[in-house]
Amino acid sequence: MNLRQEILKEHSKAQCTKIVKWVGSSQSRFDELFNLFLNDEYRVVQRSAWPVSYCVDAHPELIRKHWKELMDYLKKPNLHDAVKRNSVRLMQHIELPKAYHGEIMNRCFTYLESPDEALAVKCFSMTVLQNLAKDYPEIKTELKLIIEDQLPQQTAGFKSRGKKILKELEKL
Repeated sequence: MNLRQEILKEHSKAQCTKIVKWVGSSQSRFDELFNLFLNDEYRVVQRSAWPVSYCVDAHPELIRKHWKELMDYLKKPNLHDAVKRNSVRLMQHIELPKAYHGEIMNRCFTYLESPDEALAVKCFSMTVLQNLAKDYPEIKTELKLIIEDQLPQQTAGFKSRGKKILKELEKL
């Protein structure tokens, strides 16, 4: 498969699924996809973000060797929402490397606090921070305050996720 060509062919759930199936559990195929995600032109980067996150959902071990690259990439200014959304999305349900916990927390708090950040990026950031609060209970108070502060003026999606996370934080 010419991966770049397939990414450019169409941006759809079906195409994303086709790419994810092609990658499967293959580290070399994931590396090829991840390289396009980090280093190609704008449209390829944007469109490859979705299958990258789905590949990691299915096979979390594939991202293991790419954490430093991913964290460095997220520091870039003016990243497309799709890149931020899918990068934070992939962090929600996998074990995060301890070496990057602090950096991930900082990045997610920055996204959550930003008035200009996309809703999905904020919601995924809340979930990542809630998961990290299990190991770092000292962030619970800050996370609660930020969510409670934003709840009144946010969308229904944010309110739903925020209320759920506030309940979970109370249990910790």
